[in-house]
Amino acid sequence: MAALRAAVLVLLGLRLGFAATAVPLVIWHGMGDSCCNPQSMGYIKKIVENKIPGIYVLSLKIGSNLIQDMENSFFMNVNDQVTEVCSQLAKDPHLKGGYNAMGFSQGGQFLRAVAQRCPSPPMLNLISVGGQHQGSVYGFPRCPGESSHICDWIRKTLDLGAYTQAVQEHLVQAEYWHNPLKEEDYRKNSIFLADINQERGINETYKKNLMALKKFVMVKFLNDTMVDPPISEWFGFYKSGQAKETIPLKETSLYTEDRLGLQEMDKAGKLVFLGVKGDHLHFSEEWFYTTILPFLQ
Repeated sequence: MAALRAAVLVLLGLRLGFAATAVPLVIWHGMGDSCCNPQSMGYIKKIVENKIPGIYVLSLKIGSNLIQDMENSFFMNVNDQVTEVCSQLAKDPHLKGGYNAMGFSQGGQFLRAVAQRCPSPPMLNLISVGGQHQGSVYGFPRCPGESSHICDWIRKTLDLGAYTQAVQEHLVQAEYWHNPLKEEDYRKNSIFLADINQERGINETYKKNLMALKKFVMVKFLNDTMVDPPISEWFGFYKSGQAKETIPLKETSLYTEDRLGLQEMDKAGKLVFLGVKGDHLHFSEEWFYTTILPFLQ
């Protein structure tokens, strides 16, 4: 009976288009969210598990409870968060053979940092859903979360001194705050994004590790009102020195100088650019099934 049950599960997996042993999935939530919110990450975890029999899904939690997890998405140094996640992944026996990763909003660039800094266990495919890979500026128009006074305080703090040491070390959104009118301040003082984007020199290990991905999928929300500029979700940004005209990834120095290996990955067919109608993180279940699930096979 056990052998028959196993054979049925194998056939079911093959019929649905997935391997008999599903590749584990690691997901990281965005700002103001938590690992297990039934309306967001809990929902994503559930629908993936329903569609891919037997898959192991780890929804990352930073802190000892859901409140801490949410608060840390605003106030815990991103480099410390990445170190904590790398430790979690290394200790998880389900992931030792490799895993796929899917990050939502800021979780997208945080998981890219994991790929660049922590190659063991290996990340196979990275799916960034609305991740701000060239950062965001003047943003925060719709701060998520339960507390409006926290959002108001963050807006004021970013406006007053996003690139000061104290703000950089203690405010997550400052660590990927990219002001095209203050490029030198950004390159010099950004403790997270400028580092993973190779703004102060080339870390060959970062480049090698990112290029080891099979696919790097970037989802841009075509009607995004939260990320400024939305093209950051495809690694584009404002032309330096102004905040009106944007340029695509292929026109940035990051690509033309291939500081991160993106040009080589692009030529190898490893970069996937997806656009979806809707505002930030607004997508349908059908779109998720037909467009995203195939990358989890």
